[in-house]
Amino acid sequence: MIKEKTNSALTFEDFKTEVLKDYKIAITSRECSLLGRKEVLTGKAKFGIFGDGKEVPQLAMAKSFKNGDFRSGYYRDQTFMMAIGQLTVQQFFAGLYGHTDIKQEPMSAGRQMGGHFVTHSLNDDGTWKNLTKQKNSSADISPTAAQMPRLLGLAQASKIYRQVSGITNASNFSIGGNEIAWGTIGNASTSEGVFFETINAAGVLQVPLVMSVWDDEYGISVHAKHQTTKESISEILKGYQREEGTNGFEILTVKGWDYVDLVATYEKAATIARENHIPVLIHVNQLTQPQGHSSSGSHERYKNASRLAWEKEFDCVRQMKLWMIAINIASPEELEEIDLATKKEVLESKKEAWKAFIEPIIEEQKELVALLENIALSSKNKDKILQYSANLDRIKDPLKKEILVTARKSLRLLINEEGQNELAQWITKYTDKTQQKFSRHLFSESESNVLSSKKVLPEYNENTKEEIDGRMILRDNFDAIFTKYPETLVFGEDAGNIGDVNQGLEGMQEKYGELRVADVGIREATILGQGIGMALRGLRPIAEIQYLDYLLYAIQIMSDDLATLQYRTVGKQKAPLIIRTRGHRLEGIWHSGSPMGMIINAIRGIHVLVPRNMTQAAGFYNTLLECDEPALVIECLNGYRLKERMPLNYGEFKTPIGEIETLKEGTDITLVSYGSTLRLVQQAAKELLEIGIDCEIIDVQSLLPFDIHHDIVKSIIKTNRLLIIDEDVPGGASAYILQQIIEQQDAYSYLDSKPQTLTAKAHRPAYGTDGDYFSKPSAEDIFEKVYAMMNEVNPAKFPNLY
Repeated sequence: MIKEKTNSALTFEDFKTEVLKDYKIAITSRECSLLGRKEVLTGKAKFGIFGDGKEVPQLAMAKSFKNGDFRSGYYRDQTFMMAIGQLTVQQFFAGLYGHTDIKQEPMSAGRQMGGHFVTHSLNDDGTWKNLTKQKNSSADISPTAAQMPRLLGLAQASKIYRQVSGITNASNFSIGGNEIAWGTIGNASTSEGVFFETINAAGVLQVPLVMSVWDDEYGISVHAKHQTTKESISEILKGYQREEGTNGFEILTVKGWDYVDLVATYEKAATIARENHIPVLIHVNQLTQPQGHSSSGSHERYKNASRLAWEKEFDCVRQMKLWMIAINIASPEELEEIDLATKKEVLESKKEAWKAFIEPIIEEQKELVALLENIALSSKNKDKILQYSANLDRIKDPLKKEILVTARKSLRLLINEEGQNELAQWITKYTDKTQQKFSRHLFSESESNVLSSKKVLPEYNENTKEEIDGRMILRDNFDAIFTKYPETLVFGEDAGNIGDVNQGLEGMQEKYGELRVADVGIREATILGQGIGMALRGLRPIAEIQYLDYLLYAIQIMSDDLATLQYRTVGKQKAPLIIRTRGHRLEGIWHSGSPMGMIINAIRGIHVLVPRNMTQAAGFYNTLLECDEPALVIECLNGYRLKERMPLNYGEFKTPIGEIETLKEGTDITLVSYGSTLRLVQQAAKELLEIGIDCEIIDVQSLLPFDIHHDIVKSIIKTNRLLIIDEDVPGGASAYILQQIIEQQDAYSYLDSKPQTLTAKAHRPAYGTDGDYFSKPSAEDIFEKVYAMMNEVNPAKFPNLY
């Protein structure tokens, strides 16, 4: 029998009170899971994934979780969230129903399925709360193990706050770096690469991270023998065990049904991580999953009778109850009373959650029914409209979709009739009101969003035309940034000691230290994760990915986590991470790709900036550090040694985001491009001018957002022709640019010729100078494409070249 392990300062009555409180939370959570599944089966909820079987270890974790700490978790942590006071029963069911009111459903206002949890880091105006005064959870995501990279950054932030002085408003985010980042994951998800990447990085960095693996032996229906070598994550990670004189992890194992040992294990882990900044992995095994993986199926299909019997016997809540009875904390009768009272409370809260969800929709249903009945009286389609109205009225639990579908179908019956305008106005108002509940907050809506920033031009010494290497402009601007913003830091492969592969950070590590200008291993996903986690805790990280092609290793984390953060938290969390990389125009398949179409379509929610030179790039960094949104800055790989004028106001000049720049005015055709390709466009335009073709050249500067003032169409009104030049594959970024200009800016009506694109070939660039020439647009390609378009206009003046 389990022996009692308690703090000697506690009386037995205090201890009893604490245990009974925990037990009630466990029963509450379990009942939520059981009722939640029923709500799915009855159709009130679409899908359910619950935390049953994991209640007791989560109670133990919550006991060691302090104000200022952060969780980066797994979508089964409902008991933990209840235990730290951040999830009520009514909120649990509001999440299950997808309630779009953030006050009713504070986790995501219905944007994520239930089981995905978050706490609010921001005030309503987008400013930071004091995160040291509350228990924090970063916003969950469903992709397996994708919470791991962010966990690394949340933990590293404590190390930065402990060891770097002078950080602005540090007391809002950390008390001496004493905060722990708590990670949770299912045993099957430890097979993912980002799990191992994070574990390795945390062992190298020695950050205060406590990683819990909830092990119930299965990954949906697949047993651990098919998932994990030796069927044990703690066994195969033994090489990470910290030994004297080495870095690494402290690895602990504990049975998931042993309340006393769980509490002691989590206390031990917290002490190690909090005091010494040593990462800890807790393998919580012998857990169960009473209802199977989710509401989509039954675990009886893949678990044999022996396993099912064992799970019933070693259910953690049952074992806790037996232990409580054995040491006289409560009698079976007393616990039965708690069980019955708790079930009643959960049922009542569930009813309240459903009432709060459905009643406003029913009011909207009644409003439309009344409107349609009134409008139908004067319509020649009276019977059909009344039928629509009656069908809607009969729906007991209507959806907003059903209301709007009825209204829109009825509108078709009212064309040129008296009631058309009234119903159309109702539909427009209803759609506008409802759509924002599903679509707002993809980007920041605070006063610090990027569109609020004002352009500041570089200043130059007019008495000298001195030019320097572009990389020196970046370097000196970073120097100004690191001085101006002590919360700013940069890290990446070769970013530290050698000052990055192109010397844009030359001397910065020596001046600002290894924590603020840091080398990291070859592990792009967790480089991004470091940035996300640190940005969530008030730092201003710049995560460097050495080449644009290597961004693909991190694109999942960018797409699933960073890009969706503001959206899935309805503006309640932010991570203004700057991602620095370089690309375009080098040599060979793996260092010269320009997968811009893939990038811009995968990371909506992150700004994508494509400067043509290093002054422009430096200006983007200056702009972003005054704003509160994430962005990707792609420097021109062949521009570091090209000469540019030396500005005087480093750290101050700002490149506007979302605005184009006209590099050359012209009258015959508008050429649109960005980045390195612009130099070829300028060369071709110069040669075209010699034969009488006057091109207007536009640098888009940023792809997301794109030309917010619609200046490109103003050029097309003048030239009546458009060519987009891009080094992405056909149909990549050029197709996006074309859609923006033709569809969003309504440029079609001003064109006298078919708008065209000139792109790279459908393959990546082959090696060498010839490989580049025959793979991507050249100055000759641009010249001949423009010439051919002008040949169509005036074949006599511009006869066929071929």
